[in-house]
Amino acid sequence: MNPGGNDSAAITRLLARIERNEAVCGVIGLGYVGLPLAVEMARAGFGVLGFDVSQGVVDGVNAGRSHIKDVGSEDVSRLVGEGRLEAVLDMARLAECDVISVCVPTPLSKTRDPDVSFVVSATEAVAARLHEGQLVILESTTYPGTTRELMLPMLEAGGLSVGRDFFLCFSPERVDPGNERWVIRNTPKVIGGITEDCRRAGVAVYGRVMETVVPVSSTEAAELTKLLENTFRAVNIALVNEMAQASDRLGVDVFEVIEAAATKPFGFMKFTPGPGIGGHCIPLDPHYLAWKMRTLNYRTRLIDLAGELNSEMPLFVVTKVQDALNGRRKAINGSRILILGVAYKRDIDDVRESPALDIIRLLEAKGADVAYHDPYVPEVREDGLVRRSVPALEAELATYDCILITTDHSNVDYGMLARLACPIVDTRNAMKDQPSANVIGLSGGSTPARARAAAALAGGP
Repeated sequence: MNPGGNDSAAITRLLARIERNEAVCGVIGLGYVGLPLAVEMARAGFGVLGFDVSQGVVDGVNAGRSHIKDVGSEDVSRLVGEGRLEAVLDMARLAECDVISVCVPTPLSKTRDPDVSFVVSATEAVAARLHEGQLVILESTTYPGTTRELMLPMLEAGGLSVGRDFFLCFSPERVDPGNERWVIRNTPKVIGGITEDCRRAGVAVYGRVMETVVPVSSTEAAELTKLLENTFRAVNIALVNEMAQASDRLGVDVFEVIEAAATKPFGFMKFTPGPGIGGHCIPLDPHYLAWKMRTLNYRTRLIDLAGELNSEMPLFVVTKVQDALNGRRKAINGSRILILGVAYKRDIDDVRESPALDIIRLLEAKGADVAYHDPYVPEVREDGLVRRSVPALEAELATYDCILITTDHSNVDYGMLARLACPIVDTRNAMKDQPSANVIGLSGGSTPARARAAAALAGGP
């Protein structure tokens, strides 16, 4: 409570309901962000309504099935059975909620402008049922100012006043698919409110769900926090991707250089290069900030350059494949090429913005016959085309002219790959412990193991 005793009736009732675990929490969007949050809220003892536009998602959750790899179906089934988690299509039931977390997609348009149409639709649904005492929290990554400039006017249009009648916050999602150590509960949760009471309400509810809550002074500070986190990663990935291309021209193995640099106990943070960047965050988030700053007549030059460098990596990888085939006196046109891994990173099933898909399109444009194998992704649907994962049996693999490792899944038999005669272009350093002269790294030069294998095949020491 405020020391001065000036709390509104709405904040007093809301904080009391949260404290007694009587608050009903609504989560709009049951995807990679929303479903884990809904499950964690239910585990904390709140009753949770999960809202989604997909009948299949709603039916699956209510049947106790999880469609998200990081959320176990046994947890969903138990919480549904206990009556603490329910999925619904009917947005009218938002009126039952004390807390509403908005976890909807925020993609970019083809011109890299923010597409906030899902946020607008969700806010319209909330505004139509908004009543005194509700707390609304936006979790979708977006440009600074979205919560205050876009959502707030829509929510206040009905006559209720923010900070007195209802409460509005921004709290950036920090979901890392496939990360078993840092999950929703133990990842510190940043939150900022439109007013002090908004922030108090947000801290109160998330403080019962997460181990650590980090309050900041405004929604803009919270929005910018998320963009800084992922811009930092995008820029550093661009740096090592450029280092990979420089190392290639110098005939040096960039992964060996990075491992050596990482032995420095201060002043260096390890990032690794790859075939490009994927997922819903790193390829997109910096562009929200770049777009916002363009509206303020400021150009984010480092962000723009990092985006260019990262987007060039698929073409660089295709050149590596072409060179590998040329070394065997084969043209890329007509060659059978197998892509190992289409998920955007190791041991997950997420193909959003995956560079592997760009590489497939580039190879096919050059006339290659391309297939893929991914133990986590049985099929990929895009542009009306369905691609299906092929078997990774040794006899099957031996029929390809080149194998390209774009995702280093841990359940792939890399020892089997080392026995193949075809060139293997390894963009993830997955074959670092497999002595084979047929492996071509992301940059020039050989790892010691590859160098020894090459020497042995040539009859050297």
